[in-house]
Amino acid sequence: MKQLLQQLINGISLGSIYALIALGYTMVYGIINLINFAHGDIYMMGAYVGFALTTFLKLGFLPSLLISMLVCSILGVIIEKVAYKPIRNSTRIAALITAISVSLFLQYIMVYFVKPDTRTFPEVLKSKILTLFNGKIIVDIKNIYIILITIILMMGLQYIVHKTKVGKAMRAVSLDKDAAELMGIDINKTISITFAIGSALAGAAGVLVGVYYNTINPLMGAGPGLKAFVAAVLGGIGIIPGAVFGGFFLGMTETLVSAYGGSVFKDAVAFSILIIVLLLKPNGLLGKTVKEKV
Repeated sequence: MKQLLQQLINGISLGSIYALIALGYTMVYGIINLINFAHGDIYMMGAYVGFALTTFLKLGFLPSLLISMLVCSILGVIIEKVAYKPIRNSTRIAALITAISVSLFLQYIMVYFVKPDTRTFPEVLKSKILTLFNGKIIVDIKNIYIILITIILMMGLQYIVHKTKVGKAMRAVSLDKDAAELMGIDINKTISITFAIGSALAGAAGVLVGVYYNTINPLMGAGPGLKAFVAAVLGGIGIIPGAVFGGFFLGMTETLVSAYGGSVFKDAVAFSILIIVLLLKPNGLLGKTVKEKV
């Protein structure tokens, strides 16, 4: 039981990262039905921005986090305007190829400028071990920071989506783009804001990963990007609570598999769960079956 509780806490920390990245996937898909495979690389860019701010400008954790989120949101908007807007009415396969191309471009432009070497992230948050339940559970304070920041960002996203005009516009566009446009909603502006918010969350995840694992590299976005996509599909892509649920579920599953002797197979387990869910419930665990009238 002690081992189980310890690993569940570690899994929640990892799941927080997956959830932040998965939110970007699910928001973009909910608005324009696009799987943005470059999203994992925006997370990588956020980690490098945080690295530059903490290493060269000597900024603290919180300023670096906020600036990284801002830079990644701007990057997300630029990518949407340059790469995705021109092919918005094209076929699904054209959009998919474009997304993969943008992903590879971001990866190798960073390899060119910063080299493929692994960098050590500065220790902007000091490690401090906390013991709970009379020493039965050991928690690094970094885990608590990651979980708290994730909860704050998710609450902020929920507020934006449900309590602001921008959020209402986003929900309207996701339901019926044409009807929303007829009601006076600026579709292009709404899509740009969606990319900005999703990319900012990915940037925050990048900084948190750098702080927690202390190492970053230009190809670090590929693996977590795919895992976050799995998390979004598990919960029901296009559904914000589904992305959060999928992220935490995947994070805890991976941690438990690794803890009980299956670290080599943790990726296989993650994708096996995805296949099973798609076979049994194609719309995701929290998704609803929608009937289309012809």
